Formats: sequence, C-alpha cells, structure tokens
Amino acid sequence: MKTRLAGMVIAMACFALGCGGVAAQTQTQQGEYLVRAGGCMSCHTADPARPFAGGRPIATPFGNVFAPNITSDRETGIGAWTDAQFIRAMREGIGRNGERLYPAFPYTAYTLLTDADLLAMRAYLATVPPVRAPTPRNTLSFPFDQRWLMALWNLVGFSPGRFVPDRSKSAEWNRGAYLVEGLGHCGECHTPRNWVGALKQSERLTGATVAGWRAGNLTPARVAGIGAWRDDELLRFLSTGAAPGRAYALGPMAEVVSTSTQFLTPADLRAMIAYLRAVPPVEVKDVRVRTSFGQATRTDITALDSDGARLYAAACASCHGMTGEGGGPFPPLVHDGVTGALGSATTNNLVLVILHGVNRRTRDAHALMPAFDAQLSDEQIAELGNFITRQFGDPRATTDAKAVARLRSTTQ
Repeated sequence: MKTRLAGMVIAMACFALGCGGVAAQTQTQQGEYLVRAGGCMSCHTADPARPFAGGRPIATPFGNVFAPNITSDRETGIGAWTDAQFIRAMREGIGRNGERLYPAFPYTAYTLLTDADLLAMRAYLATVPPVRAPTPRNTLSFPFDQRWLMALWNLVGFSPGRFVPDRSKSAEWNRGAYLVEGLGHCGECHTPRNWVGALKQSERLTGATVAGWRAGNLTPARVAGIGAWRDDELLRFLSTGAAPGRAYALGPMAEVVSTSTQFLTPADLRAMIAYLRAVPPVEVKDVRVRTSFGQATRTDITALDSDGARLYAAACASCHGMTGEGGGPFPPLVHDGVTGALGSATTNNLVLVILHGVNRRTRDAHALMPAFDAQLSDEQIAELGNFITRQFGDPRATTDAKAVARLRSTTQ
C-alpha cells in the first residue's frame, strides 16, 4: 500500500514538473522542454530561419490547413493572447476570437495536459522573438471549410478532459501515458482515421498514412509492431532516428526525432517505451518478418539488363553499395533496412524517400540523402523502386508511375 502511494506521489510530481522531475528548472525552461516534447516546432515552422512563425501546410484528405504563427508577435502571433485564451485553444480547440480550430491541431490530445504544463509552455512561447507573419488561408473544400461544423465534429471526434493517473499502474507507466497520449500525441499520426477524420480508437496506435508516409504500428505486436524491438533499440531510435536492423526515421518521423524526441530525457523516453509495451498488441494482416525476404546481390548490377538496375547503379550504389548492404554511415537496403515498412506490401515510404531525400539532424549525426524529385521522372522512380523491392526487399511491393505522381503531388 505504501509503495503504491509513493508511486502516485512521484507520478503527480512528474506531471507538475513536466520534464522528468527536474525541480530546479524555471517555468520558462520547463516550458521549452514541454514545447519540444509537444512537437510544436515541426508543424509551426515553414522557414527554419523563422521558428514558430507558422505558414506550413498540413495535408488532410479535405485540403490543406496552414499552421498559425505562435511567436510573441502581438498582431499575427499569440503575443496578445491571455493565458486563459491559450489554455482554451490548447484544451478545447477554440481560438482567441471564439473560432473553432481544425483537428489538424491536436487539441484532442492536448486536452489531457495540466494547468502547470500549459502555463509553462505559454511562458516559453512568450520569449520567442516576434515575427510578423500572417497565416495563409486554408485551402479546404466545401463543406469542410465551414468552421462551425467543428462543433458537430467534436461530438464524435473529441473527448475533453484532463489526464487522470491510473492508481494501479507505476509512476513510469503513468508518465509514459501522459507523454504518448497527451503531450507527444503519438496517436495523431499512428492511428487510422475514419471518413470524417476522427481517430479510430478501436485501432489505436496500429499505424496510419500521413502525407503519403506510412507511420508504423506502435503496439507490442511481434511482427507488425514493436514487440520484437529491445528497449535499447527503441531508445536509440527515439534519440537518434536510427536503429540498425530495425528502422530509420524518415519523413515526418525524422522531423519528430530532430525537433522533439532527441531532446527528451532518458527517463521520459523509457516511460514512453514502458507505456507502449503495455498497450494491447495488434497484428496487421499481410505482414511478414522483414528478414524473411530480400538479399544482398552478388551479381554485377551494371551488367543487369534493367532500367531499374542502371538507375540504382547511377543514383544509389555509391552510398548503399552495389550489394545493397550499405556501409559506414550509409544504411543497408537489404530486408527493407531503410524504409522500415515491416514487410507490408507498400512502397510509399520508399518512393517518398527517393523523391524527397532525408535531412535528419541530431546531436549524434546528420543523416543526409539527396532528393531525386527534380532528377528522375515518375516512370524512372517507379522503375528504381521496383528494382529495390524486388532485389532487396519484399517483391510483393510494387509501384507504377501513376502512384509515384500521386505521392509527388502530396503536400509535405
């Protein structure tokens, strides 16, 4: 009984401090940590030279929603907002002037946050240098451009309320739940959505498609999820974006690592891992263990009579090797070693990484791969992608020029 009570006291202290129990931090320092943990930088920064100035389009099935300016600018940012207005926006999805916010902004997750954490985040954002940057107009189709409809959407897609610690769980589990479900809002990308854009709670954390990228299954399923990953592999992935033999962070996840999870304390990362270990495992149909397919090539790729092979030799082999095994800082392609699709028959991540490359910067390394969208046509990318999956990955995963064109046009 005493142990359980002590655990609850520690859990509540963690939530009040907001950053793994570092009591010596000022409110502004705590707020900076929380803003990092909340991933605010990724969505609210279109130009790295003007952090938090907004203007970045967020792709939805209904059109693009532009992230607003959250610098301290009083006219175009949130400098003139009151604390109450800030908290209402974060928790209820209602803007300063009473307008309904679209759920591309994850107020559906931030509703769980404590007063102390929200006020700390507000205190930090008040120190961000003001940038005059009006938010571009959303490009949503009718009737989704009617904000008043969000009141109806909230009836089916939003459950307001603060996080309530589970007394039967450890302080670490509770901290992880608060980070995964609330502040880190992992489910916003890793949970499928229904036809109105609300999260399918019955498929929570089982993976979803975001701006064309396939976000993985975070449940502890052995094949489709993270069940076979060791804790140190998960910790390394969240800290650096690279877990050799498992996956490498690409696209939106690379941004999450670069701007958010690499800055979290080891205690908070371990708490997130502990929580994810405890969610119900959900296997996904039509997946196989990645090591069951793909192999290094021992033939001379340049001698193969294939457009895909020739493209690979010209564009990929200098880094990933003629055999596909990589080397040094360059990851292998064998067994779907880079795109991390976990054996599912999809080429989305592969096509998108060829189109847009990689630019993942952490304290440990700068992973950089050039984008080939300007050099290669849709037909060439399809040829190259099919060669890579046929030679090094899952031969079931194929693409064509139309699919490449569709992904090329997807807002990133």
